[in-house]
Amino acid sequence: MRMLRTFCILFIALFLYPPAYSQTLPKPTPRQLAWQQLETTAFLHFTVNTYTDKEWGDGTESPQIFNPAQFDARKLVKTLKETGFKIAIITAKHHDGFCLWPSKYTDHSVKSSPWKDGQGDVVKEIAEACREYGIKFGFYLSPWDQHEPTYGTNQYNDFYKNQLKELLTNYGEVSEVWFDGAKGKNAKDMQYDFNSYWQLVRELQPKAILFSDAGPDVRWVGNESGNAGQTCWSTINATDLAPGKADPAYLNTGDPNGKSWIPAETDVSIRPGWFYHPAEDSKVKSGKELVHLYYQSVGRNSLLLLNIPPNRQGLFSEPDIKSLYDFRSILNETFKTNLAKGTSPATLTDDQLKTSITVPVNKPLELNFKKTITFDRAMFQENIANGQRNMEATLEFWNGKTWQKVETFTTIGYKRLLRFPEIKTSKVRFTVLQAKQPVQLAEVGFYKASDKE
Repeated sequence: MRMLRTFCILFIALFLYPPAYSQTLPKPTPRQLAWQQLETTAFLHFTVNTYTDKEWGDGTESPQIFNPAQFDARKLVKTLKETGFKIAIITAKHHDGFCLWPSKYTDHSVKSSPWKDGQGDVVKEIAEACREYGIKFGFYLSPWDQHEPTYGTNQYNDFYKNQLKELLTNYGEVSEVWFDGAKGKNAKDMQYDFNSYWQLVRELQPKAILFSDAGPDVRWVGNESGNAGQTCWSTINATDLAPGKADPAYLNTGDPNGKSWIPAETDVSIRPGWFYHPAEDSKVKSGKELVHLYYQSVGRNSLLLLNIPPNRQGLFSEPDIKSLYDFRSILNETFKTNLAKGTSPATLTDDQLKTSITVPVNKPLELNFKKTITFDRAMFQENIANGQRNMEATLEFWNGKTWQKVETFTTIGYKRLLRFPEIKTSKVRFTVLQAKQPVQLAEVGFYKASDKE
């Protein structure tokens, strides 16, 4: 009878507290883990469109129009370095098919332009500048090519891989390769051989992150407005998703039951368009607006990929440069002092994701500041090397008489940033309300925002 009773108790416990705690959670690869911690990446959209005032070229543009007389990769990359960007991704080829390097597989490239008498190589100069200033280098090679005659046939996949190989072997280490499935309404029917594209990258640049709509390493966030989901899982079921066919809403939030670790990258432009247009000089997002995008991307378990398009001279325009420096100045000022430093346990403020404490469900973690502090920003990070676990949590502060809720939120993942009206208190508490497994909390921070925010 006693054995039967014990069995019944165990059965009921398993029924009421299922499965999640025995699940094996998806985890990031070392390259995915390193990529997520970079936080901010720069996209450089630059091609013949810069001179035609178009967003998408049609492949009939003459290479003669490409002549960025003052192009200076060192100036561009120096600005990115000083404003906190960790990777620069150049549009080596956009949909018009014009190549920013002298590809031997087409004449539709810089070698047919007047720039540097046809001897220039934008990709090479960007890659070398990245190495000089200590930031990583990546490129975008559009699969859709409106100039190449073989596009729409099986031969095109070989053409594309030949160009991909040039970029993977001639420019040193590549940290990210960016693909998409974009096609215009009247585009020829073309089946991209993505699997062989990705295999080539793995063979020639094994450390490189591969971006496509649904992975294999990094996924699209589902919009181009700079918004990761309020709930944003790093996991999806990638095997069910074809490039260019994934539901944007699904990509935006991810999937708590996803089998593949494929975190979101949030791409957005500093301007209304992706390429430089003179009429948009007065429409550049301000530093304050870029900070808002940082909270909506990095602060929601994503990575911010910000496009800053060079102008017709081959430089960043002054409004863009000012916004970038304002952006970094505000972030530096806001996050320079973590008011949680000195609280216990110290592992929560040691700036190390790999050191963490376990926070079970409904077991509040109290942090005592030993004095009254004033803050209006909070930060939480999980030890994502062991997977993403938090589903819902709440932050409260002691108002002198009772605990008062600041905010209830969902996913944390790599980083969760909260913004709220100013609070003065001597202690706070963090409570996990729902989790896939006991949360491994790696970092906690409380900050007073810059007045410029």
